[in-house]
Amino acid sequence: MAADTPIDMSLWQGRTDPEPDSDRWHQCIEPLANNAAPGCALLGFESDAGVARNQGRTGAAEGPNALRRALAPLAWHRTAPAYDAGNVRCVDDALEAAQQALADRLTSLLAAGHLPIVLGGGHEVAYASWLGLAQFFMPEASASKETGPEGLAPRIGIINLDAHFDLRDPAHIRSSGTPFAQIADQCQKHGWSFRYACLGVSRAANTRALFKRANALGALIREDREIDALRLDSIVRDVQRFIAKCDHLYLTIDLDVLPAAEAPGVSAPAARGVSLAFIEPLVEAVRDSGKLRLADLAELNPSLDIDGRTARAAARLVHLLTLDN
Repeated sequence: MAADTPIDMSLWQGRTDPEPDSDRWHQCIEPLANNAAPGCALLGFESDAGVARNQGRTGAAEGPNALRRALAPLAWHRTAPAYDAGNVRCVDDALEAAQQALADRLTSLLAAGHLPIVLGGGHEVAYASWLGLAQFFMPEASASKETGPEGLAPRIGIINLDAHFDLRDPAHIRSSGTPFAQIADQCQKHGWSFRYACLGVSRAANTRALFKRANALGALIREDREIDALRLDSIVRDVQRFIAKCDHLYLTIDLDVLPAAEAPGVSAPAARGVSLAFIEPLVEAVRDSGKLRLADLAELNPSLDIDGRTARAAARLVHLLTLDN
């Protein structure tokens, strides 16, 4: 079972400066209304059912509202509007129903011309996000479950900033560790290409079987230890070459890609990770491509956060993603 929770604008609070042109997010974001002009739409996914199934530390269901609170006082640099679209909540263990409910909401937001930014929630959000895109771009094939020619399907590229591949076999149990395997299976079923880049992956946190599967699927892989000041420009170019072969992009950020000191409030804190200073240029490359259609941030767990560090990092990434001037 899934449920929509009401839009709570009381979460958007912060200081108000007296100087002209000193707006902050809490002063500018609006509740989403029907027929709203196209803009950025923030939609929460209150779920950690996938984390629980994956034997992780639960609490990410509280992430969406914590992220809103952290984003509220940040400076406003947008020209286009931004909206709060509320939350989709996973009730009990009804993960699949919640994923479908989120996908349906995302399809509607895309149809209205918005750029959806999903606030997780566990990384099980990724399958729902991709499903929303698939329903929007390929509705007939998504509904019929029939295999269609690749030439008729748009090329959707997935860029995952993550310490984990999340390519575990979903035949055992669908969880926060299986979304990209589920997506690959759906692409194979429909005859679509699976275009996947995983940046920041930790060799210590992923088995040989997962590396073999990622390579077999033709994924672009860059490990956490590769992303440093000397190699960053080269990796950005790799990402740009990946983007050039895609029509549309879905960016997903699992906050456990960051070092534990920068993001302690996640299910699996990274012993090494990739610093925000190196993550931001990768996000900018996606944002500036003109092909970004959907993004999400996953695994923010406020109960495990220290001094709001993880929430602040996530809010900065949303701020960066949504800059339009």
